[in-house]
Amino acid sequence: MSTTRVFIHGLEGSSQGTKGTFFRKRYPDMIIEDYPGSLEERMTRLRGTLTDKSDIVLVGSSYGGLMAAMYACDNEHRVKRLILLAPALNLEDFEPYLNREIKAPVILYHGSRDDVVPLKPVHGIASKIFQDLSHNVVDDNHPLSETFTSFDWDSLLGD
Repeated sequence: MSTTRVFIHGLEGSSQGTKGTFFRKRYPDMIIEDYPGSLEERMTRLRGTLTDKSDIVLVGSSYGGLMAAMYACDNEHRVKRLILLAPALNLEDFEPYLNREIKAPVILYHGSRDDVVPLKPVHGIASKIFQDLSHNVVDDNHPLSETFTSFDWDSLLGD
């Protein structure tokens, strides 16, 4: 069974943004779509895209990190690994998931200079929910624009 790699952009992002373009060039098999609309509409699209998939590695950036975490909470049996980039877990939409425990490995990157998604609350939430969490604070801003391309994506996305 081959791994299904998925990138989910942030609230104001798109599949054509910096991260989507980076992944499309390096990992042509990666699912990179646009997620417009409300959170409910975005989640419906994501669930539809992944209906027949398993062994999923989800990469979610900011609001996309929230979506990836929500998907993993509802479909842990399908998720191989989560890679969360400054995930917006502090939003009210994630509250229904705060009592969950996710065993799938989670690698989280968050910029120490993030002025959009607060580092400490997200770390607290992630530490509580994700049982196998690697939390990495990097000297960067919210989009991780200085460090994103330096992450070892081959290992992070590998089988």
